[in-house]
Amino acid sequence: MSKRKEIDVKNFKPAIVYTIYIASTPEKVWEALTQAEFSRQYFSGHAVEVDLRVGGAFIMRTPDGALHISGEVIECEPLKRLTVTFNVNWPALLEKLGPTLVTYEIEQVGDAVKLTMLQSHDREISDDILSGGRTGWPAILSSLKSLLETGNALEIQMQPPERMLAALKELGIGTP
Repeated sequence: MSKRKEIDVKNFKPAIVYTIYIASTPEKVWEALTQAEFSRQYFSGHAVEVDLRVGGAFIMRTPDGALHISGEVIECEPLKRLTVTFNVNWPALLEKLGPTLVTYEIEQVGDAVKLTMLQSHDREISDDILSGGRTGWPAILSSLKSLLETGNALEIQMQPPERMLAALKELGIGTP
């Protein structure tokens, strides 16, 4: 029987933070963040599967069903806050860079919802490696916003930034 490694969120510092306002409800934003049928529409076809309890599984699958990101629910306050470990399934990434935490904070503000996304780490991560999140999160969150406000997600073609891939390669971290 393996013992689960505890994550102490106090050791994690936000490296990437984005806040957007969406003309929607906390219920719809929560659904979009936690249900595969929503995430496939705004997250480049990726399906989020989340067991909404502390210690529950967080999984993201590519459009062909392959495991892309795996993690665990660290904090879950429905309609308000969700924190998960968000570990990309690339060889040696977790071993060399440590776990990544992603937190979504949802707050009703008048007729809108304030959604804040924080990507946090327990160690210094280079700007070259963080360029992946800094490229991807604005597109993903913009597409989520468009989907909830208009019914249509954005089609944004994305590739991992070359500088991120070069930095990972330099650390001996293989990518697909």
